[in-house]
Amino acid sequence: MTDAHTIDLTGKTALISGTTSGFGRHMALTLAKAGARVAITGRRTERLADLKAEIEAIDGRALPISLDVTSLDSIRTCVETCETELGPIDILVNNAGMNVDQRATDVTEEAYDTVMDTNLKGAFFMAQETAKRMIAMGRPGRIINIASIGGHTVLPGLSVYCMSKAGVLMMTRSLAREWARHEINVTALCPGFIETEINAHWFETEGGQKQVMSYPRRRLGEIADLDGALLLLASEQGRIITGTSITIDDGQSL
Repeated sequence: MTDAHTIDLTGKTALISGTTSGFGRHMALTLAKAGARVAITGRRTERLADLKAEIEAIDGRALPISLDVTSLDSIRTCVETCETELGPIDILVNNAGMNVDQRATDVTEEAYDTVMDTNLKGAFFMAQETAKRMIAMGRPGRIINIASIGGHTVLPGLSVYCMSKAGVLMMTRSLAREWARHEINVTALCPGFIETEINAHWFETEGGQKQVMSYPRRRLGEIADLDGALLLLASEQGRIITGTSITIDDGQSL
């Protein structure tokens, strides 16, 4: 067992989907700072160069890989490349995701498929491809799915997004049960509204400020507020935590 006051991921290989910005980018840095080798991925591969340089500046190792989670071929190639270059995967963070802000009556079939293919189908097949390799090698592992408070709380205008994240939560429980005897822990994080480059403009508007003032603590979270739970679930300290989700929202969903 490791020191209860220290999270050390030295020697571990982590694959994180969707690291070109926001949560994924920060999580890659967090895992690298804890000692893990990290595969950083996304469709906008030109945005991975700066992240690679930032990780290497703290003496970490980062491997940029092109990844489109809506393509099974891309998923298989990404996982294969990660294992070939960095070693067997110990930690998968299913972070890639997107949303469409529309009333349910306005959602098109194309928008519906894009959200579901990215948030749910993509996460499932990333987990499947990674777990198959863990099982074949007899290696324990950690799969951490990035869900949302939208998985258990209605977010107006985001019906399809909420549906996809509710699916991620049930997927988490189902896979945790199926892979328990293989020592593969499957968990989920449910962040609330956290300021990122994608939503920063909205929260500066009158409507955004009104939204923030409706929260119990009248504030937004920061991406770094996810670090403790992420590191716990990725490490030996979380070895008996599986099949569950952790809501990190500062009480926003209460």
